[in-house]
Amino acid sequence: MRPTDLLALSLEALTAHRLRYALSALAIAVGIGAVVLLVSIGEGTRQFVVQQISQFGTTLVGVNPGKVPTGGIPGAAGSSRHLTLDDALALRRIAGVTAVMPYAMGTAAVEGGGRIRNVVVQGVVSETERVWTFHTAAGRFLPETDWSQRSPVVVLGPKLKRELFGDANAIGERVRIANARYRVIGIMESKGNYLGFDLDDTAYLPVADVLALFRLPELLEIDMLCRSLDEVDSVVARTRAMMIDRHRREDVTITSQKDAMQTVNNILRVLTGAVAAIAAISLLVGSIGILTILWIVVRERTQEIGLVRALGGTRRQVAAWYLCEAALTAAAGGMAGLVFGIGGGMLLHAALPALQSVTPPGIVLTALALSVTVGLLAGAAPAWRASRLDPVESLRAE
Repeated sequence: MRPTDLLALSLEALTAHRLRYALSALAIAVGIGAVVLLVSIGEGTRQFVVQQISQFGTTLVGVNPGKVPTGGIPGAAGSSRHLTLDDALALRRIAGVTAVMPYAMGTAAVEGGGRIRNVVVQGVVSETERVWTFHTAAGRFLPETDWSQRSPVVVLGPKLKRELFGDANAIGERVRIANARYRVIGIMESKGNYLGFDLDDTAYLPVADVLALFRLPELLEIDMLCRSLDEVDSVVARTRAMMIDRHRREDVTITSQKDAMQTVNNILRVLTGAVAAIAAISLLVGSIGILTILWIVVRERTQEIGLVRALGGTRRQVAAWYLCEAALTAAAGGMAGLVFGIGGGMLLHAALPALQSVTPPGIVLTALALSVTVGLLAGAAPAWRASRLDPVESLRAE
């Protein structure tokens, strides 16, 4: 029996009993579809988070006031001492750190060009361009000055500039922020949204001005840029030791982009485990369905098996015949599952644009291979039973 004959016989059997085989393939399709859909959503989410984190670089280390032992929001637990500009200056001396940026933030009305807009006002320093990988589209960023000194200059985000001045040139214009006047010296390049926060609709002031304008007792954060990714862990350890030495206790939370990526990977591992559990249950149901159907088919087609054996068909060829039917049934279910998973991801993305769905090429091949493997395993017992039938007794069967 040639492979083409084997395939033709299997397809003829599937076509003759399409409903019963379709029900068996459906369970396989559900399992594969669930795997593909959840993996696609997980990969899309991972790429989105990586993109959000990477726009600030991958060697960033942040220090926030308040110790968070097991999780939560940095700064939620009060610190014994405030996070100050002196702390930021001290962190500059840590080996492996190339730039430091003290950061404070407040919300205020920005008035300029005859318009007023309430936005987030960020207190930063000249090194922000290096630390956050920000660039100006026009003019220049904040000048290098003593961090403790106020300076009447401001840099606007591109959206804020458009809302206040339209298409007109804003460089050199005056704006009023929290009853203080500032001169616009630069317009930032567009950075889009960061985890729901519009980075383009904001104003950048010297950190000393933000601390004074909003009467803030401490910095919200100190960001440090490491020389390389390999030095991040050592910088974190040195930062922790220095802050304990300065504050006499561990009262800050230190995080890194590396930690953030590790958190994302941990979440994806949990998601992968959930996907595996769903797939295992669905594929188990599918395999039982294929086994049951083929077991019944062997009983119904006993005379046909006997005729094949009488015409010279070997036991191995009979077994291959039924294994081929099982594999084709499972493969059909796997392909249907792929369509369901990929199509479902596209529909979800169309309905919820913020929810990205990316199907890795490897999962397509893995899903098909898995479905065929399940089919072969499920069809092994019926195929063995069919191959062991006695030709004479099979021809006598009614």
